[in-house]
Amino acid sequence: MITGLMANIAVTGEKEATEWYSRLFERQPDDKPMAGLAQWLFDEKFGVQIWEDPQRAGCSNVVLDVDDLDEMAEHLRVTGIDHDEPSPGGGQRILPITDPDGNQVVFFGE
Repeated sequence: MITGLMANIAVTGEKEATEWYSRLFERQPDDKPMAGLAQWLFDEKFGVQIWEDPQRAGCSNVVLDVDDLDEMAEHLRVTGIDHDEPSPGGGQRILPITDPDGNQVVFFGE
């Protein structure tokens, strides 16, 4: 039985990606368990990792549920992360963004 999830995003450089994802998540990583890896834990069994892997960078896609999609759009605007406005998608609204390596992060919610 699956009891948790750790999403992994391949990036070109861990240092630069850590800076970008720290702005996105509004905090520094919770842990850097090994060279080239940083992770943000959102509870005990759910998190997002960035992993330095230049050959695979730009091929990742992560979908995250948020409480307030309009609030997320405002956060992105304030932090200077390029995005479109939330739009309908799959029964909820979605807000896709792209990190500097070309990986897609999609927020969904009300």
